[in-house]
Amino acid sequence: MERMTRWVLAHKWPVVLVWLVFTLVGGAMASGTIDRLSYESRLPDRQAQKANDALAERFTGTGGKNAPLLLTVTVPEGTSVRSEDVRRQWGALVARVTPEGGRSVSYAKSGGRGGTGAGAGQALVSEDGRTTVAMVYPPGNPSQSPYEKSLPGIKKAVEKAEIAGEPVELTGQPVLSGRDSGARRGPVYETLIGALGALVVLVLVFASGLAVVPLLMAAAAIPTTFLLVRGVTGITDVSFIVQYLVALIGLGIAIDYALLVVTRWREERARPGADGPGREARTEAVVRAVGSAGRAVVLSGATVAISLAALVVLPVPFLRSVGYAGLLIPLVSVCVAVTLLPVLLHSWGDALDRPRRAHRPDSRMWTGIARLTTRRPVLCAVLSGALLLGAAAPVLAMRLGAPETETLAQGGGPAAAFERIVDAGFGEGIARPVEAVGEAGGADALRERLSGIDGVAGSVAPEDWQRGGSRITEVWTAEDPSSGAGRETVSEIVDTARETDGVLVGGGPVQDIDFVDAVYGSLGLILLLVAVLTFLVLAATLRSVLLPLKALVLNALSTCAAYGVVVLVWQKGYGSELLFDTPAVGAVTIWIPMAVFAFLFGLSMDYEVFILHRVRETHLELARKGVTDTAVPSVVTGISRTGRLVTSAALILFLAFTALAGIPVTDVKVFATALAAGIIIDATVVRGFLTPALITLLGRASWWFPRSASGTPSPEEAAPGRQDTDSPKVEA
Repeated sequence: MERMTRWVLAHKWPVVLVWLVFTLVGGAMASGTIDRLSYESRLPDRQAQKANDALAERFTGTGGKNAPLLLTVTVPEGTSVRSEDVRRQWGALVARVTPEGGRSVSYAKSGGRGGTGAGAGQALVSEDGRTTVAMVYPPGNPSQSPYEKSLPGIKKAVEKAEIAGEPVELTGQPVLSGRDSGARRGPVYETLIGALGALVVLVLVFASGLAVVPLLMAAAAIPTTFLLVRGVTGITDVSFIVQYLVALIGLGIAIDYALLVVTRWREERARPGADGPGREARTEAVVRAVGSAGRAVVLSGATVAISLAALVVLPVPFLRSVGYAGLLIPLVSVCVAVTLLPVLLHSWGDALDRPRRAHRPDSRMWTGIARLTTRRPVLCAVLSGALLLGAAAPVLAMRLGAPETETLAQGGGPAAAFERIVDAGFGEGIARPVEAVGEAGGADALRERLSGIDGVAGSVAPEDWQRGGSRITEVWTAEDPSSGAGRETVSEIVDTARETDGVLVGGGPVQDIDFVDAVYGSLGLILLLVAVLTFLVLAATLRSVLLPLKALVLNALSTCAAYGVVVLVWQKGYGSELLFDTPAVGAVTIWIPMAVFAFLFGLSMDYEVFILHRVRETHLELARKGVTDTAVPSVVTGISRTGRLVTSAALILFLAFTALAGIPVTDVKVFATALAAGIIIDATVVRGFLTPALITLLGRASWWFPRSASGTPSPEEAAPGRQDTDSPKVEA
């Protein structure tokens, strides 16, 4: 690392020029890169995907994973929707609101694009004959808002429509979730908010012009990462969520890595005799800082990249693309921190460190906390461990799936309309039906079989839902398909339908089941792979067996605690409206836990690496001086010199994730909640109390490493090396 840093400082202008080109080109192409991102979420080779592809191909892109719009009306008492006048009006209205290329079904003959479904007379009319529902599938487009082109016209057509003097209402999941509001916003606004919050923290940390340095590094890292993402889009589809991850997680990581190096550089410049204005003194300070903190940054980037490999190996293109982009974020940030940042510190660091003040590398607050923790390690370990387990407990109730429609129905006309549909006995699953595609001649028989399954609320097989010899049979459940009972019914529907040769079964609920299987079917193997790779990297770097194991266990606990917070806020509803002005969704979207693990596991390991790297430095220094019991003094020094850094870095990431939660996409809000909660829990409870307590309890065993694996003598047996006369005073 020192040799590389000296090379960089000897070629400052080429290094600056390269990063300037990357930054300018990446920034100029960022908008075009975002336009190339995909809104598709495909599951290759899965049965539900095949069915949805068949629907898209044969029925002009209608249905499949896109839920229907629901048209409903309740006529006055003494009137029946089966009356000829009502039937005629209803059929004409359904035909009028069904867009060209779309399809719909109602109990009434429409004579147009709306169809009469086999069984629709019973399935789409309530028992009392006063309420009816029509299902409308506009042509979808591959975006976060698949009906954005047709929905405004449908709303306008329904707005003043009346049947038998009663208003017609429009509802359904696309309306209730707001997905088709057409509101889109890039990450620029949230990134600026996150950068402003980070600047405030950096000003408090440095109280000088150095506060802008980490932001300058982020300003180079983010456009460069977008430039590399542009290259990835030429190879594979990349999810639209990546733009937010690159902008905001990239902001936090780039600042964190730069913060670590700048803090260490400032410490090196504060050494007696090392603060001279000469070129040699400035060079040595940068080389020593990058040689120490730069190693920690590289190791941190490696652990983040390893954890994100969990997404890359999944058989889900959407998550793989998130993994690819996630890998680029830490790698680019590391490159910036160990190449561009040394040049800036060497050339302008002293000028930016104004007003200069006496630098105290040891934090009084964190020194006190470290001493308290090392005096009472058992008590601190038990209390902090219990707190973590308590926060993680709600994860046992986590339910994966799409939000239940009932949880989306929080006030307003569409919500009240859906409640009336459910109260009339149509079943909650009508908002997300299952669609089976098979031979047209067998559709009626298939519908009869599926209707007899316990838990099925209704089914239709419209005659005009027929193309090229294939016909759609629509089935929906009494319970929401995201609920436990609803999911069991959906599974039985799928199994029964697939008993008939040539029948493909799709729709949102079936794709959810396939998604869970694809993402979590090999979860144990993926977690084992990540754990083994992380352990090997940490063990080889830290020259310890027990510390990497401890890090893996604590990271798992802090990740589970983050899941627990998500369950409480977004599944149970404790605080979602207060914090985000968004109703709880009643379930955790399927991809979120896996993505949270990949990002949070790596980001949390950053702080573990920062602390352990400094603890190991002190341990080696004391071992060279002949000190045998290094556990307590190395922990005290390590925590006192990294506690403030870790807290500041965590706060910056927390602010970035808070800004991420401002994105008007509920899934992104849930994802950001997990990351923000996890990073704060990890930086305080885990790294501030549990980590130092456990290292103290492990004592000398913390640094046990097989002689055969290292090939070098242990530090205790090594000959004394260079001892700095200004080494920090360490108290046991």
